[in-house]
Amino acid sequence: MPARHRLIAAAVAACWGLNFIAIDASLQHFPPFFLVALRFALIAVPTVLLVPRPRVPARWLIGYGLGFGTFQFLFLYWGMSAGMPAGLASLVLQASAPFTVLLGAGFFRDRLGPRSAVGVLVACAGLAAVGWQRIQGLAALVPFLLVVAGAFSWAIGNLCNARARASNPLHLTLWMSVVPPVPMLVLSLAVEGPARIGASLSTWDAPSAMPALAGLAYTVLIATVAGSGAWSWLMGRHPVGMVAPFSMLVPVVGMTAAWLVLGERPVPGEVVGGIVVILGVLVAGSGRRISRPVSDGFTPSPSVPEPPPALP
Repeated sequence: MPARHRLIAAAVAACWGLNFIAIDASLQHFPPFFLVALRFALIAVPTVLLVPRPRVPARWLIGYGLGFGTFQFLFLYWGMSAGMPAGLASLVLQASAPFTVLLGAGFFRDRLGPRSAVGVLVACAGLAAVGWQRIQGLAALVPFLLVVAGAFSWAIGNLCNARARASNPLHLTLWMSVVPPVPMLVLSLAVEGPARIGASLSTWDAPSAMPALAGLAYTVLIATVAGSGAWSWLMGRHPVGMVAPFSMLVPVVGMTAAWLVLGERPVPGEVVGGIVVILGVLVAGSGRRISRPVSDGFTPSPSVPEPPPALP
């Protein structure tokens, strides 16, 4: 990979790591469920008007939108709103990689090589170590489990993304954004209520309003459109094994930025567990997997890679 392309990959990972700071700023003003609906609505409207719909089976497009778009961010934003530190959230979401491997083996009969199996076990051990640090109190454990649920949902979205086999991955990512706004708005109205939503849309003089809008703009324009677009461009020009490891920079940037900007200081056990998670993900991602035919008529090629990490 040329040095210029490596710099682009590192820049995308840095943008995604900083996105957790932007999300934290937005959550200081907007209710979490409404923020998910708003985030994807801002992408969905121009997508429907300007971007051709990808020619993929509807079940995989909807599954991708529900897994990656709806449930991942429902649990992530909920967990961060409930007290999960932004930097630690950027780390725990990396659990989506071993979850993807396990779900692929369980539901699509993808056979794991020994290295992938070891990597999954190592990553799970690291995640358990981080969870053990959070189990000291229920108030800290619940946000952690919510973000783990978000990582699991991301894995479901990964599988649907891979089975869609879109010729233009960016178009699929953009059209995925059409799925979350309506169900998330309904959920927000039912749980958070019209009064809380209305207050977030009318109190522009509040100190949290401008940082929240800046964070939302960053999430939509920089992290989603520019970041995902550049990542898809790189994935189309280089082997997945050459590009994907750059995603390991996301929690490094996320935790460092959270320390510098938000004053978050993870305990040593969380740092050690996080390093173990990252090592396990790297090992699992470098292992070879062979896919068998599946019962729905789709036969994945043995060379089909795991889908690239999508935007947090």
